[in-house]
Amino acid sequence: MNVPLRRVASVVLVMFLALMVSTTYIQVFQAEQLNTDPRNVRTIYREYGNFRGPIVVGGEAVASSSPVDDPFGFQRAYANGPLYAPVTGYFSVVNGTSEIERAENEFLNGEASSLWLERLSALFTGEQPQGASVELTIDPAAQQAAWDALGDQRGAVVALEPSTGRVLALVSKPSFDPNALASHDTAAASAAFQELTNADGNPMSNRAIRGNTYPPGSTFKLVTAAAAIESGQYTAESVVPAPDTYQLPQSSSVMENFGGTRCSPTGEMTLADALRISCNTAFADLGVTLGDDVLREQAQAFGFDDGGLQIPMDVTASHFPTNDTDESSPPRTALAAIGQGDVKATPLQMAMVSAAIANDGVLMEPYTVETIRDSDLDVIQQTEPQRLGTPVSPSTADQLTQMMVGVVQNGSGTAAQMSGVQVAGKTGTAETGTDAAPHAWFTSFAPADDPQVAVAVIVENGGSMGSEATGGAVAAPIARAVMEAVINR
Repeated sequence: MNVPLRRVASVVLVMFLALMVSTTYIQVFQAEQLNTDPRNVRTIYREYGNFRGPIVVGGEAVASSSPVDDPFGFQRAYANGPLYAPVTGYFSVVNGTSEIERAENEFLNGEASSLWLERLSALFTGEQPQGASVELTIDPAAQQAAWDALGDQRGAVVALEPSTGRVLALVSKPSFDPNALASHDTAAASAAFQELTNADGNPMSNRAIRGNTYPPGSTFKLVTAAAAIESGQYTAESVVPAPDTYQLPQSSSVMENFGGTRCSPTGEMTLADALRISCNTAFADLGVTLGDDVLREQAQAFGFDDGGLQIPMDVTASHFPTNDTDESSPPRTALAAIGQGDVKATPLQMAMVSAAIANDGVLMEPYTVETIRDSDLDVIQQTEPQRLGTPVSPSTADQLTQMMVGVVQNGSGTAAQMSGVQVAGKTGTAETGTDAAPHAWFTSFAPADDPQVAVAVIVENGGSMGSEATGGAVAAPIARAVMEAVINR
């Protein structure tokens, strides 16, 4: 072979090698990237071409797929879409997924490793592959009761089963209809998403577990009271200072009680009475006496600052101010002790506080997925309740329970009373740091002697009552409606 031919052969060989190397690199190392690229239309068609499993609440599918005559193959539909949107989320051609649709996507689309036998069987039989069904812990009656009681007000409701952590209700308002986002008309789906993104009140923000956290107001006094009793220096009957006003340490600011009222003619009262009437000055003084570190440790024991919580949807961590020279100063500690200043919480977090007290001091990990079943309805995954921690002792939990019962029997939370059922609760009216009306809070559990449900409610900016609102007047009746739905089911 002469020299020119050898050179041509060498160039061709190098080109073949380069082609083989590049093809191998693309197929092996770039496969995942190319598959997940949103511009890959084949991936979208493959995803929608599978029968996506249903999301089930109380034995009924609240999200389901049905065959349609278009390139996508199946249409996702949501029954009572706005009611369950904070739980189901959406599954959209152009907008992706959210909430359970995202968290359990591998099971719903049938690609989970535990469904490999199903996929293999479908390959040999030629049957349509099917995703798994995801059964939720949500109680339909509690969810509906929370939705109805919250009405047109902005806010959120979370209900938990204290002994297990099962999420019984999770409502966020304003809400949205996932059906608009699930449309196969890509232009319409995009327009719907943009409209929701720009809508007043941000309806796609899941206020119950994520997004903007709130100052918990006086509901946080449960944490401060827990820290006091856990310290061994106080009991429910310990007498604490309760002045008409409280001079914030190292500050010219003066704290007053709600409405400028007097907590006690003697300037002191028991810890139980201070919680019963929600005395700000008593708890501010108590917080400073206990100290910033003690409050923080107690808050974190209840779940504050836990950035890894998933239910399985991602949860925004509630926050107690970090321990630095600025935020841990006594004035900030006084504000933190009454749930103001830099303390921030989700409704889920405050439901967890009540649930732990209800469960003899044991905090269970919240969860929304009960069971996952394959197409033959065989269980492939069952959630087992998990202990998240023990923020307070049984003795402390019992004292806090009796203190919370006092709040509802003859304190600031009488609107939560239920006929024949003893309710434990705590009100909260949280300043927002702006000119807007304060948020109305209530957290509770019932029955107090055999807890079946723990609830947290927030109504933003006082809801229909505006600046005249209190947690007892606005949020407590909502919590009562949810507790009644669970207890009377």
